[in-house]
Amino acid sequence: MKNLYLIAILICGFILTGQAQTVTGKVLGETAPLAGANIKVEGKGTTATTNTDGTFELKLAEGAYILQVSYVGYTTVFQKVNLAKDQTVNLTISLSPTSNMQEVVVVSSRKPTKISEIPGTVWVLDGAKIQEQARAGIPFKVALAQLIPSLDAGPEGRTNYGQNQRGRDALVMIDGVSLNSTRGVSRQFESIDPFNIERIEVLSGASAVYGGGATGGIINIITKKGQDSQPSFTTEVGVRSGLKEKSDHDVRVAQAISGGSKDWNGRIGMAFQKNNAAYGADGKQIFTDITQTDLQYNQSFDFFGSTEFKLTEYQKLSVNAQYYNSGYRGDKDLFLGTNYAGLLSNANLLEMRNGYSSDVDPKTSRANINANYQASEILGGQTLYIQAAARNEQFSFHPFPGQALIPGVLYSGSSIQNTNYSALKLVLNKDWNRVNLTYGLDADNENFNAQQALFDRVKAASSGGLINNTVATITRYPNFRVNGLSGFLQAQVKVTDFLSLSGGVRQQRMFVKVGDFVGTGASVPLAYGVGRTATPIAGGKNHYDVNLLNGGLVVKINAPQQVWVNFSQGFNLADPAKYYGQGSYTLVGTNFNLGNSINVAGSPLTGIKTEQYEAGYRYRTGIFNAQVAGFYALSDKNVKTNSTFNIEVFDEKVRNIGAEGSLSLNLKNGFEAGANGLYIKTQKQNTDGTWSLQDVTVASPSKIAGYLGYNGKVFGLKAQIFHSFDSKGIDTKPAIPKEYEIKGYTTVDLLGSVKIFTGSLSIGVQNLLNKNYQTVWSQRSTILYAALAKPETFYYAGRGRTYNLTYTLNY
Repeated sequence: MKNLYLIAILICGFILTGQAQTVTGKVLGETAPLAGANIKVEGKGTTATTNTDGTFELKLAEGAYILQVSYVGYTTVFQKVNLAKDQTVNLTISLSPTSNMQEVVVVSSRKPTKISEIPGTVWVLDGAKIQEQARAGIPFKVALAQLIPSLDAGPEGRTNYGQNQRGRDALVMIDGVSLNSTRGVSRQFESIDPFNIERIEVLSGASAVYGGGATGGIINIITKKGQDSQPSFTTEVGVRSGLKEKSDHDVRVAQAISGGSKDWNGRIGMAFQKNNAAYGADGKQIFTDITQTDLQYNQSFDFFGSTEFKLTEYQKLSVNAQYYNSGYRGDKDLFLGTNYAGLLSNANLLEMRNGYSSDVDPKTSRANINANYQASEILGGQTLYIQAAARNEQFSFHPFPGQALIPGVLYSGSSIQNTNYSALKLVLNKDWNRVNLTYGLDADNENFNAQQALFDRVKAASSGGLINNTVATITRYPNFRVNGLSGFLQAQVKVTDFLSLSGGVRQQRMFVKVGDFVGTGASVPLAYGVGRTATPIAGGKNHYDVNLLNGGLVVKINAPQQVWVNFSQGFNLADPAKYYGQGSYTLVGTNFNLGNSINVAGSPLTGIKTEQYEAGYRYRTGIFNAQVAGFYALSDKNVKTNSTFNIEVFDEKVRNIGAEGSLSLNLKNGFEAGANGLYIKTQKQNTDGTWSLQDVTVASPSKIAGYLGYNGKVFGLKAQIFHSFDSKGIDTKPAIPKEYEIKGYTTVDLLGSVKIFTGSLSIGVQNLLNKNYQTVWSQRSTILYAALAKPETFYYAGRGRTYNLTYTLNY
């Protein structure tokens, strides 16, 4: 925290010398102001960066100047300015998109690369798109599904479990640092407030460049940085409500300060949000998600600080630090019926009721720090990138009833899961005339432990799960440590002006250590006084190597058009916490004897490799943009969740076949239209070599999204639609698996904004048509938890028509 306080003091202490002559202005793109555009005074060290509304200000002495105005992906403009004494000049500068996709991203190859040179499907969500959704009240996970063609429909609760990318797991990063853990807790998108996001870079499909987790793609969240100018401020206030009841309202407040000089800059952003009750289209309050938890009666706080120092002409250092906390704050919850009667037999007893209290509340808490050093022109003209990162996070879950080895008795408990992660990455890049070489080393360490608070069974049962007082704490999953050490090499060769080849290799060694563990089948009864001892499931150590390859080519048809093909491998490590520690127990006397078990010695984990083949085409002029890609992904192992909510790994092949694409039209008069979509089919191979449907709880549905709007200098209005298609899969929970269908749904949102005084007012109506639907996650949870409760327990409706107002002020 000392580092955060130091950053705050330094940024708040900016004092720049004022001058009498002033240049103010606004930088515009094709349809909207450009936030983060750079203004440089030629021949001087004076620079500025535009605010979120595209405005800037410079203080200069008398004289004639040339301003160089630039923005990634747009042509650079030079503007002459003559300043007399005490004069103020106001400019409006319009930039046009480049016609040859010069936009630069780092998500594909660990170093800045032009999109036109990447043999893969890349999407970039700029700050304007992200803020437009956030200020209209669209939840972050839902907005990402609207904007990223390869990403599934977003759950409306705390988790993003099952929100796959191209039917597989996505590697989610903040500023290049992984948020994924070996323990598969899906809260990567509950990690940052959109207020602190500058842009998001997305690579669809398996990738060998970053290592584990990227079998479906990579989503790199890039945070806002400071400006090389005098201090500037952004204040944001918002309110959201469905107007159903007085408790149906959410509030949001955010504040940022940014500034700097030619040698350093900094920014601090703070965002607070308080949610209350949420209601469906039928006017009824949505049930609390007692499985993965939701965001009703939730309070979140995001503190993000960043600073960058220009050490020399060829060296710079940046440091980012964040504290994020999101947790339940309320006294209303899902009543499960006295003695869980609503949960087990009579679903009519289920209702939202006051009186909830628990020693453990659902929460996500995360602290990150990330330092980046860059030095150019070293070791024979190479560029060096060094990144050091550390993360500490704690996740707690909702009280949930379970069956112990005590006949006819349910117990209630909440798990608390802790992860400590650290990483050191070193990358070197050398660029010759036609050859570019990137290579480096990655080292990371992850430590995981989990406890489960067990509650007073009598109070929990008699209160219908509302009162949860801790009587004991046990170990919930085996503790484990995973160390990774990797080396990689990536090369790109420009064979001709229109043809380039790329390829690389990554060799990753994983060291896994798992602690001894008494399974919950024995530890729960022991905690409640049944038996005295238990035989632990043995832990142990193992290690394995994963070798990953990739290769591709890009053909430049002309400046705005390219086609590409590629092959890439990615891998996942099955969750050790849910894989190990499984065993059957029998009470003999006072000891729980261990029967069959899954342990390190008998079932060592290895990487689950995915191979992807892809072909695509893109076209971009700035006015009309299009991109489409077809893909085929195959892995040789299948991971399934069993009836005890642990996982099993099967030697059976799984494949994803599909296509994703996007079209957009941005006219100079401000009108815009676009559509994107994903078609996907997920199958598993049977023992006879034929292919059949995959488990419905993990298979991704196809989807389509679109929008039509107008974005002018004073006001803007947009209507957007999202449709998730019906999808079929196999329900493997019954003794005889059967086919099951996940029902799709359609929503329409209305987004608008208008300039008011020195700020802007954003207006949003989510689910404009007040559509009544059951979320995809809710339908999956009724299958996953079918053995524990009536399906109605897990009916989570989508939120009904909801209104949002946000006022943003830049000064």
